[in-house]
Formats: sequence, C-alpha cells, structure tokens
Amino acid sequence: MADKFTMPKLSPTMEEGQIARWLKAEGDTFEEGETIAEVDTDKATMELTALKGGTLLKILKQGGETALLNETIAITGKTGEDFSALLAEVGSQPKSVSGNDSSKTDAKVEETKVDEAKVVETVEPKAEAQKPKTEDGRLLVSPIAARMATENGIDLRTINGSGPQGRIIKRDIESALESPKPKVQSQTFTTSQVFGASNFREEPVSKMRQIIAERLTASTQNVPHFYLTVEIEMESVLALRKQINATISEADKVSVNDIIVKATAMSLVKHQWVNASFQDKSVRFYEDADISIAVAIEDGLITPVVRAANKKGLLAISAEIKELAARAKAKKLQPEEYTGGTFSISNLGMFGIEQFTAIINTPEAGILAIGGASEKPVIRNGEIVMRNMMNVTMSCDHRVIDGATGAKFLQTFKQMLETPAMMLL
Repeated sequence: MADKFTMPKLSPTMEEGQIARWLKAEGDTFEEGETIAEVDTDKATMELTALKGGTLLKILKQGGETALLNETIAITGKTGEDFSALLAEVGSQPKSVSGNDSSKTDAKVEETKVDEAKVVETVEPKAEAQKPKTEDGRLLVSPIAARMATENGIDLRTINGSGPQGRIIKRDIESALESPKPKVQSQTFTTSQVFGASNFREEPVSKMRQIIAERLTASTQNVPHFYLTVEIEMESVLALRKQINATISEADKVSVNDIIVKATAMSLVKHQWVNASFQDKSVRFYEDADISIAVAIEDGLITPVVRAANKKGLLAISAEIKELAARAKAKKLQPEEYTGGTFSISNLGMFGIEQFTAIINTPEAGILAIGGASEKPVIRNGEIVMRNMMNVTMSCDHRVIDGATGAKFLQTFKQMLETPAMMLL
C-alpha cells in the first residue's frame, strides 16, 4: 500500500526543512533504515532514513525546495502500485509557498528582505527581469540559498529565481557562482569632500544564527547571571599532558581542554547544586556530568555533549571530543548529541584570549569561560618564579547557584588541575 513520506522533526527548534538532495530517484528501491535524502535544518544537514523498505514512487519536493513539518515530500510503496488516489489527496492539502501551489497559504516560509536603499556597491545592469516579490516588497529566498549567497558575497537582487513563484533556490546560487562575476563600479573621493554616515550592507541571517540570537537573548533576559573568576597554575596539567602524549600515537594525543573537561566533570559530581538546572517550581539534580563543549562552526556555535564525562578516562574523552567536533563542523550531529547537557565549557584560550565571560546555555546552571595559559611571575616559597597561569571565569545562574556554592566548586576545580591526582579520588 502506498504511503506518504513526510518531513520529520529533525531538531528541537526545527519548523521546516529544505531538501538538500535526494539520494534515490523515482522508481528506485530502498531497504529499511537506508538513507534516501538529506535535509538542511536550522542546525545541521540531516539524513532522512526509511522506516521500512519500498520504492520511491513520486518525489513531491525537489532538491532546494522547503517543506513544513509533517508536509508530504514523497510517496513510497511497491513498484508499479497505483498511487493516484493518494496523490490526489496530497494535492488537495495546503502546501507551503515553496511547493508547486502558487496560491497564498498560511504556511510559514523563509524570506530574505532586501532594502533597495541600502546598497554599498553599484553593479553594472544585467538583462532586465522582474523579481517576484511578496506584497511588502521582499524577495522570496530559500534558507540554503540565502546562506550560500551570504557566504559567497552574492547580491540577491541580481539573481533570477527559478523556484516556485520565482523563489531563489540553491541551484540559482550555484549558477551564479559558475557565471562570470559582474564588474563593480568603483568610486573615488577627494579629500575636500564631506562624508556623512558610512555606507553599509545587510546580509540575510541563517536559521542557526536566528536561533542563537533568540536563545542567548532569552538567557540574558531571564537568567540572573553572576560571575566568579579564579587563576589556576597549569604546570601540573602541562606535565601530565606531556607524560601521556609521550606514550600514545599522534592521532590519540590529549589536549589541555580534554583534561579541563575531566576536571570539570569530577568537580560537578562533588557539587550537586552546580550540576543542576532550575525548573520553575523545582531544581533538577543530575547524577552524571554531561559536558556541553562550545564548538565554532560555519554558521555560528553548537555544543556537542560528552555524556557522563565523570565516568570516562582522558583518552576516551579526547577521542569523543575529536569525533563530535568533526561531525559538528560537517553538520552531521544528531539532535541528541548537542542537547541535554548539564554544564558547559567555552574555551577561547587558543585564540590568545586571557579572560572573558560566557552566557549560560539554558537550562544549565553554569558555564566555564576558559582563557589561555601564559607564563607570569608568581611568588612561590618567598621567591619570584615563572609559572603558566590560566584565568577561568564561571557564569552562574543565581536561581540555583549561590556565591559560596560557586566559589567552592571553583576551589575544587582549581585543586584538580593543580594536583591532577585529585581526579582519581
């Protein structure tokens, strides 16, 4: 019996998905659990897998087109099966604007606003073509096309959309990238000219950046932050790392951040009020330390989670972080791999940052902002000596963590890094 193949919810914040590409063509058969398409969501490029085997009878959403959650994107069934009745049923249902129905619907679509008055550069005119717009003058652009245009510096006003209703889609941007770039008319100014406000440009915001903006704004507005900073001597950590790496292969080498993750996890299980989250009328305490690690990717930031880091050794933590970070940058993480952490770590030390504050990744109650370790003169046993020192600032949710609670946690964290054997206790 023929079935509808609908757009599933592939991330917690997903409202629509864009077909990146079909891995199967109409008429192709597939097995249970086989991937038949890839979808771009607000977080990553996800795989669509079949819950049961069958034949791809009809593709209703082509590559580059967007579908709302639970909207039918294809029809599957048995080879040669009559699916005309099902096709008629699907055709009678409301479609998103990115579908083949050109009538107006209440479906939410991703649009990119282009303000004709806000232009930095003038481009030599190309063949005149009327750009399809909505009633308020905005161009219709798919999310992936908007992202590609931003990444490659393409002015969307120069693109003729080939999608439904003239919507600019992925293949239009790809065509523009293959074509010779239009010449930009330069302007020269004399020193006697008077300048007003600077010219500027506006670029479309990716779905991921929109979600980041919403979550961080909500965190700063709804969570009472306070901050605690501690300076930690890192000589013992550096010595431990050198000792471990001397005995293992290059691919398995442990980083300072791996040791920080382990020390954080072991400190969390000793301080339950830090390894917790505020739940309106209750406080949720976690038995294990699931550490969210901030990873910078192309469109923003994502936090893959090392589960139960308190129960894992340094080599296991190191290998897991490498694997998660690689898949995060390739946008291949599954939702359960970047949600549900109990505490976060953001490390900017590798960029030369000595100290900073981070915004809490709600509903977690805290986050550590890790600065870089650098040699500084310190007094030891009455003498001035050089030591590698690192600043760590903890952002705390005051609804859960009080000042003394946060200070005690940082005290334990400091002890574990300055005396790594403490992590074994």
